[in-house]
Amino acid sequence: MTSPRDTSDGSTPLAPIGVTGLAVMGSNLARNFARRGHVVAVHNRSSAKTTALIENHGSEGTFVPSESIEDFVASLEKPRRVVIMVKAGDPTDAVIEELAAVMDEGDIIIDGGNALYTDTIRREADLKERGLLFVGAGISGGEEGALNGPSIMPGGPAKSYESVGPLLESIAAQVDGTPCCTHIGPDGSGHFVKMVHNGIEYADMQLIGEAYHLLRDALGKDPDAIADVFRTWNDGDLESYLVEITAEVLSHRDAKTGAPLVDVIVDAAEQKGTGRWTVKSALDLGVPVTGIAEAVFARALSGARDQRAAARELASGTLADGPQDVDAFVEDIRSALYASKVIAYAQGFDQIAAGSAEYDWNLHPGDLATIWRGGCIIRARFLNRIKDAYDENPELPSLVLAPYFREAVENAVDSWRRVVSTATMLGIPVPGFASALSYYDGLRAERLPAALTQGLRDFFGAHTYERVDAEGKFHTLWSEDRSEVQA
Repeated sequence: MTSPRDTSDGSTPLAPIGVTGLAVMGSNLARNFARRGHVVAVHNRSSAKTTALIENHGSEGTFVPSESIEDFVASLEKPRRVVIMVKAGDPTDAVIEELAAVMDEGDIIIDGGNALYTDTIRREADLKERGLLFVGAGISGGEEGALNGPSIMPGGPAKSYESVGPLLESIAAQVDGTPCCTHIGPDGSGHFVKMVHNGIEYADMQLIGEAYHLLRDALGKDPDAIADVFRTWNDGDLESYLVEITAEVLSHRDAKTGAPLVDVIVDAAEQKGTGRWTVKSALDLGVPVTGIAEAVFARALSGARDQRAAARELASGTLADGPQDVDAFVEDIRSALYASKVIAYAQGFDQIAAGSAEYDWNLHPGDLATIWRGGCIIRARFLNRIKDAYDENPELPSLVLAPYFREAVENAVDSWRRVVSTATMLGIPVPGFASALSYYDGLRAERLPAALTQGLRDFFGAHTYERVDAEGKFHTLWSEDRSEVQA
């Protein structure tokens, strides 16, 4: 293994930060630290990856490689700070245990993987009893972000951020001179926020996919033409990383066949689990994240390839012709995409607020909008508007009610309805657009059929109900004389 560069007196420098787990994300994160002038200790269970990092990128900065955990920890200055970049679950627990066994009181372990936030809560409590500080840090931006500047969402004890914060901020993306990194809150809050971020990402990609589907199947546009539409959209309110790369993917040609790459890729979307975690958490918290849920279910349906093949000849019913005014319908799709995107973010921020209340984290939505403006996958122009909305009213009941977003959604609502109804008449599935519109209509409705639901629950289960004209809980004696009693 190549030796690290020496200090001027010939000694090996102690590193202020270490990274263990040198797959693409971990390797790029270590390189990012080194490029920013930090000495970086590096370790991997398989020393071959450590050797490859030094051989290929050793010139980018000062790396201190180690083959054993003991040597790795010994190469760090105190308090020791170690970033773990390994697979979530049991592998993370195994590495934490290895590190904890050779670390001292006050040392800091940072989990930069996509960990389930409840695991982070458990780990932070366990390590606290052993005198160690634990940071669950959500990191967004993929391999490119890890190398050039991600969005970082560290949770854990405030004391830990005093030590690791400046290091993390130095490698994070910067927007208007502000690092896309801040202390999120206690224990599992950082990984919780990253989980919801990923859920919003699921919804965002689903909505983009539905817009593509409509442009292609309703209007007959080919991938190159659709790429041009997305490039145009990216110059306006929809400007975002995902819209930008949508145009790139759609315009790319397969080297083997010469066909658009999107036509060569199997239409079955995979998932690593953070979207499902988001939906499960929302169910536990009682928060309707319908856009995220529909995106998760849409991926599941896309993967049911045998079922889809068997069902391909099912009757469609009578389908309508496509829209006659192509340009007008393209604009309708753009408006529907923007309005649905607002709903997805609104639901995500609702879940963050509910999680903050449940776990007493005292999270600040405006801070999250700030650090999501750069580096992360869901970075978008309108995150500045979200930050402004929460700065103006930290107690905003819903993002949809902020003046800017209310006006934007109300201006889009007619287009939104035309898109959903047209898609339905054409037999094109738009679960994201439709669920977002239904959520919006449910949110603004004066009365919902939940009154009937509650009446039914009282009938078969004596679950009681409330009245609009009196305080307290009531029950109707359905099996007797049907008189009402106070519960």
